[in-house]
Amino acid sequence: MATTLQTPALESHDDIALADRLKAGHDSIIRELHKLIIGQEDVIELVLLSLFTGGNSLIVGVPGLAKTLLINTVAQVLDLKFARIQFTPDLMPSDITGTDIIQDDPETGRRHMVFTPGPIFANIVLADEINRTPPKTQAALLEAMQEHRVTVQGKTFKLDEPFHVFATQNPIELEGTYPLPEAQLDRFMFNIIMDYLPEDDEVRVATTTTSVQNYRFQHAVTGSDIVAFQQLVRRVPIADPVARYAVSIARMSRPGPAAPDFIKQWVSYGASTRAPQHLILGGKARALMDGRYNVSFEDIRALAKPVLRHRVLTNFHAQSEQVTSDQIIDKLLRAVPVPKSGM
Repeated sequence: MATTLQTPALESHDDIALADRLKAGHDSIIRELHKLIIGQEDVIELVLLSLFTGGNSLIVGVPGLAKTLLINTVAQVLDLKFARIQFTPDLMPSDITGTDIIQDDPETGRRHMVFTPGPIFANIVLADEINRTPPKTQAALLEAMQEHRVTVQGKTFKLDEPFHVFATQNPIELEGTYPLPEAQLDRFMFNIIMDYLPEDDEVRVATTTTSVQNYRFQHAVTGSDIVAFQQLVRRVPIADPVARYAVSIARMSRPGPAAPDFIKQWVSYGASTRAPQHLILGGKARALMDGRYNVSFEDIRALAKPVLRHRVLTNFHAQSEQVTSDQIIDKLLRAVPVPKSGM
């Protein structure tokens, strides 16, 4: 007999009040962002989901789409410390984490080692063009992303909360790049695709960016609010059928005897166990952002592509037939039945 998942519920007045603050804060952040950022509503929603869940995200798009501007503006709106790291082939791990340097003590005249923090010691870190640096330097981010701490010369330093890494990739330039290892890709909650704007929005961008700009942001949401929201998200209940649906989507993406024929034909490796975790966590945050206190099947389906597209690895057959991960996910959502009972 299947066991029912025991989940908490938002029943206390404090939790309900905090949920209302999250919804109001979400709306306020979007209003402030749109003072400078035009369009890109879906991208902004996924960035905010990353913030409210404590996740890290990969943003993929051609140059000039305001990827850096968006993340920098988010940090300004939240009044958080922002750091941008330009990844290059000669970037060293110590350029990210920091290093010990020798300094003279003016009182004693003796020299001693002093740790100088690197740019990773910020609240929001933009790893710009992360695929332009070798794997050794890419790996310097792993501990920070997963544990929110860094270790230098055997000493561990805790990072301030909230802490988020947003990495960008340029999908059209392959020369001089180092593809991210699957283990590192899997640590990103979302793979966010940033595309060209519609014509009217692009006209607005062209006119506003070529005129005088003087923006002042209201800080309706603080860093401590973000941390509180992240804890609240984890207390949102989820029905057993909805959780099982998230797990079924991930399990069906893995080649094996029970997998659909198109998965066996086109997929080398399917989604890891992190995928349903991120589907559920993102679904909880999406529900709160929508003013709801429970997760629906639609929340899971809406997040399937950003959660799975970097975890469903296509094989040679798919590449030769020009079948993308997004197309496979679309077929996967049609193949996995939505339970009739539940939310």
